[in-house]
Amino acid sequence: MTATYQKYILHFKRPSGTSRGVLKTKETWFIKLEKEGRIGIGECGLFRGLSVDDVVHYEDILQWTCLNIHLGLDVLLDELYKFPSIQFGLETAFASFKNDDPFEIFTSNFSQSKGSIPINGLIWMGTESYMKQQIKDKIEAGYSCIKMKIGAIDFQTEMNLLKSIRNEFSSNEIALRVDANGAFHPSEALEKLNKLSELQIHSIEQPIKQGQIQEMAKLCEKSPLPIALDEELIGVFSKEKKEALLQTIKPQYIILKPSLVGGFSGSNDWIHIAKNQKTGWWITSALESNVGLNAIAQWTYALKSNLPQGLGTGGLFTNNFTSPLQVKNGTLQYQKNTNWNFNL
Repeated sequence: MTATYQKYILHFKRPSGTSRGVLKTKETWFIKLEKEGRIGIGECGLFRGLSVDDVVHYEDILQWTCLNIHLGLDVLLDELYKFPSIQFGLETAFASFKNDDPFEIFTSNFSQSKGSIPINGLIWMGTESYMKQQIKDKIEAGYSCIKMKIGAIDFQTEMNLLKSIRNEFSSNEIALRVDANGAFHPSEALEKLNKLSELQIHSIEQPIKQGQIQEMAKLCEKSPLPIALDEELIGVFSKEKKEALLQTIKPQYIILKPSLVGGFSGSNDWIHIAKNQKTGWWITSALESNVGLNAIAQWTYALKSNLPQGLGTGGLFTNNFTSPLQVKNGTLQYQKNTNWNFNL
């Protein structure tokens, strides 16, 4: 078996705002396995500024990985424990290699166009009018769960946007999630959570910056609405440290991005620990191309979660790859009659 890698830059259709800044491009990498005419494709979804493996020698690690592909998946995953995006790419590539169709990563009703995954509609930060338009579009598209990124514009403006949804739709009709990306200061966080709770918010992701373990534990204890850990999970490698983190903070939910937390195996570790501690969870993509999104979606479907998942729709980029992934009535579906257009 031989392995090669290639860099690819995804371009946003419209600059997308988060509390960490505005994103215009997204760097990603692909690993391709080949042997006797069979291929396997995996995406290493590096997220500059967020991934723990955002290091200057990232390409050197990819090169080493390809040169040592003969070591096999299990050995490579152990060696690359500090590089979760490469772990994710490798797991996908090896699973892809096993199938006649390299884009059928995990065979299920989903990959056979017989099942769908409920997802939340994501509202990106921007001007009030832009965010209002996104909300209108998502509701018209049939989403029953909407997630709004908050923390970049005035908090009262964000509250007003959420109120406008709640005035029209009850919590039984539209579930509202918010994602602060660590934007709140610990001294003000509880007050803001109290205000948000008046709107029957389903949950808030990462209200304060990661690494403030005791402050986050206090928030989870006192918060009137459920808190979901997201960035807090990045860079926590061992099972012992994962258990200790959840035991200390006691969050209501954790959110798993395979590209950022050790691929499918790392995510499965988190899920096992969360279930033991009666902590809820759901899966989220991290701006991968349709190649990575497809792998995450097929894996997620097999987990049989009833919650709406945070899976992207592939529609953010001008140069994404045409794929069978489609969004219909707030669900992600795989239409086998649509061909892939993956040329690298």
